[in-house]
Amino acid sequence: MPEPIDPADFVRLIRARSLSELASQARAAPRAEVVAVLEALPADDAAVVFRLLSKDESIEVFDALDPGAQAELIAELGDAQIAGVFAALDPEEQAWLLDELPAKVAKRLMASLDKAEYSAAMLLLGYPNDSVGRRMSPVPLTTAPTASVADVLSSLRNSSADFELLSAIAVIGPNRTLLGVVDPLVLLRHDESETIGTVMAPPVSARTEDDAEQVARRSLDGGILVLPVVDREDRLVGVFPISDAARIDREAVAEDQARAGAAEPLRRAYLVTPIRKVVNSRIVWLLVLAVSAVLTVSVLELFETTLNQRVALALFVPLLIGIGGNTGSQAATTVTRALALGDVTPRDVGRVAFKEVRTGLLLGFFLALLGFAIASWAYGTDIGLVIGLTLLVNCPIAATVGGVIPLVARAIHVDPAVFSTPFIATFCDATGLLVYFSIAIGVLGLSA
Repeated sequence: MPEPIDPADFVRLIRARSLSELASQARAAPRAEVVAVLEALPADDAAVVFRLLSKDESIEVFDALDPGAQAELIAELGDAQIAGVFAALDPEEQAWLLDELPAKVAKRLMASLDKAEYSAAMLLLGYPNDSVGRRMSPVPLTTAPTASVADVLSSLRNSSADFELLSAIAVIGPNRTLLGVVDPLVLLRHDESETIGTVMAPPVSARTEDDAEQVARRSLDGGILVLPVVDREDRLVGVFPISDAARIDREAVAEDQARAGAAEPLRRAYLVTPIRKVVNSRIVWLLVLAVSAVLTVSVLELFETTLNQRVALALFVPLLIGIGGNTGSQAATTVTRALALGDVTPRDVGRVAFKEVRTGLLLGFFLALLGFAIASWAYGTDIGLVIGLTLLVNCPIAATVGGVIPLVARAIHVDPAVFSTPFIATFCDATGLLVYFSIAIGVLGLSA
């Protein structure tokens, strides 16, 4: 069994300008390995390798690349080759790629399409950006309830569509109204003279304006190989295959993980992502969090007199801010995931808040005991009491805010992962300090 090709070998051949040897290696390698190498190479080197592939090979390889790699590769290619590979993509893949590209490049690509291709792409681009309408595929095959099993089996044999899209066939009525679906394997168990109306199953579908991420997770959870997509009048307009659902879910998880860490997801492998893009993925979040830091400093300034009276209080500020922020982030992460899985909705805000209050109180109780013991041992019982009471009050506040914010974000149609991180950091820092110094003034008898 031949060893997998090494991206470093391709780079060496590119630098040595041994293009004939590079072309022979690229064309002889399995397509999956060429895809892996292109995704691991910088965009300019990947473009050199891509240009050496034959037309059919380049279309097949380009179709298998992730959208980030496709977008960077297109920026490096000439207009003629761009037009060829772009026109060969399915309409939903064209729409997906256009979302990744700069406006000027996207405009060039749209200009390269013929009238039919342009209409198909524009149809998908007419739906909201994150909707399943932008991600659906054209319907490869439909049937009527009056058709016979034999008719459908014959259509399946003559169809050139991907097998994946034929794993469920939509049954439509007048005006393309979706009536049901039929599994081709089920047809093999029935007499060929039976009509489709007697063997079809009730349809499970999505609407074009539904959120693509939610539909993807519903498809994966239900194991739905091909999900019909209908408009507001229940007319069939497309299908949503499970491979696209898995792709969307994978990207959504990566995005949520990155935003939970106060960054934007990278669209390419880390080592081949330009430093400029790495900086862009982080700088906005750092600026937002800097605002939180300024607010924290302002609160500290309000209680400068209190700190001067008991300097030991300043030593616990980072601890209390960190615990409050982490408690809120834990709650937000849990609820955001529950939202994605459909376990909760914005209507459950009261139940979530009540649950997080109780969770925060229990967490605060254990942390307060620990904080009281350590602070009392080091700085006296009075400081220990301040630290313990602050933790007991701050934890339920932070947990409740962290649990409610994702629901509020979803209700106002904002990504919870984007909204939660900066807001929780700002809120928990400010309120935590206010609670801390208020308790300190009351327990220690200090002046504000």
